Amino acid sequence: MSVYSSASDQDPVYSSPGPQDYQVVTASMMSDPRNLNAANKALLIRALHAHSINTLPELRRIERIFTELNAPDTDEPMKNAWIYYVNSHNLLNELRGLTKNYPFSSECLDDAKRRANGNPGHNYCWAVLNKIKEQSLIPHHARLLAAQPAMWGGRAPSASDIDKLATACTTEWTRALTTLLRQWDANGR
Repeated sequence: MSVYSSASDQDPVYSSPGPQDYQVVTASMMSDPRNLNAANKALLIRALHAHSINTLPELRRIERIFTELNAPDTDEPMKNAWIYYVNSHNLLNELRGLTKNYPFSSECLDDAKRRANGNPGHNYCWAVLNKIKEQSLIPHHARLLAAQPAMWGGRAPSASDIDKLATACTTEWTRALTTLLRQWDANGR
């Protein structure tokens, strides 16, 4: 037993099955989703339930397949997958991956989530991103962030400093938001 292992490492409850060597969405599924067989459809639904699909492009690929199938039994798993994706910080991680210089504001995303909760519609992720865009949350939260003394080493920033940082954050965050929203058409489909 290594220095870093413990008795619980041997317990199957704590063990990991290891890396999976399969691709959830295959090229044949995308080429003609109407030919998706029941086993592959079940595989996709299981993958959504297990949260093993955790990127926006992969979720969108599956959503497109399910839309093409027009099968009601796929609606709930897809809806829950989007809710999990947003609430498990995967969306924030993707936004921050696109905003290396000025990491996307978790407060901005949380604000949008609160605003979208009343009517998430068919896709909670799109609803949240769209709230950020429609309600101009980025400039507001960029300014709040830029005005914090913690952003300036504890000193009170000047109005010019606030404007410069808010502008830089707004530019980078808006670019990231636009990149993610390109996954959908204007109606979130």
